[in-house]
Amino acid sequence: MSAGGGKKAIIAALTANAGIAVAKFIGAAITGSASMLAEAVHSVADTSNQGLLLFGQRAAAKDADELHQFGYGRNRYFYSFVVALVLFTLGSVYAIYEGIHKIQHPEELSQPIVAIVILGVAIGLETYSFMTAVRESRPLKGDASWWRFIRTSRSPELPVVLLEDTGALIGLILAFGAVGLTMITDDPVYDGIGTLCIGVLLGIIAVVLIIEMKSLLIGEGATPEQDRAIRDNLIDGEKITSVIHLKSEYIGPEEMLVAAKVAIAPGLGISDVADAIDAAETRVRTAVPFARLIYLEPDLYRQAK
Repeated sequence: MSAGGGKKAIIAALTANAGIAVAKFIGAAITGSASMLAEAVHSVADTSNQGLLLFGQRAAAKDADELHQFGYGRNRYFYSFVVALVLFTLGSVYAIYEGIHKIQHPEELSQPIVAIVILGVAIGLETYSFMTAVRESRPLKGDASWWRFIRTSRSPELPVVLLEDTGALIGLILAFGAVGLTMITDDPVYDGIGTLCIGVLLGIIAVVLIIEMKSLLIGEGATPEQDRAIRDNLIDGEKITSVIHLKSEYIGPEEMLVAAKVAIAPGLGISDVADAIDAAETRVRTAVPFARLIYLEPDLYRQAK
């Protein structure tokens, strides 16, 4: 994923969520709906999160310096991790607290039809944001499932936006149903139940994001497909005969570090070895463009006795 492609989805989500948050707060103030208020706080969290993602992309674009000699690419992982924490604390914990409170002390809704209208508009705007993220993600997803894309993507922003928008849409449907049941039954306890369900939903999504972003922040290696491509292209069958061992790690969403020890054919001169190493690096970078930093150690393969 290019930073530019992810930025389009982030800006679409930020714009939609900012407008939705304002509308929800107005609706919550008019109706007194707890589920509407929980959704308003959820939208504020999402809007803040998109701002953090944009800031993370900007911070990651800084040039490498003496202190951070491999650059600042992991800023995008760090701020995506912060997004997951914000979603959990500001979104999930608040909604669960508010839901339990409203179940224990239910309050009548005033003008619930206002909440229904606002939620309907919010669903439309959130659908636009979600479809933008889907379009941006589809070329990168390829034939993989959406769940596999979220689990294996080394670029954090689109999986974050996809999960946030999915949670927002489901949360809006839950709020819509809670307000609707409250109107039909004249029992405000359903509003509290809907709020509690929204909190649990946000908690699940936040935990998934925390796990995935923590893994990226610690450092993940090449995907199995990329690992095979690197190994295949290191070997030319003449000067480089095998890969003795290979290590890789993403030091940013679009920059991979590759370190390998390769077996050189016996009898080669220093100049031939240098040419073989240079050619191998070129082949690997062509096959796996994200493999930008490559360190190869030539050696003679010796079978263990």
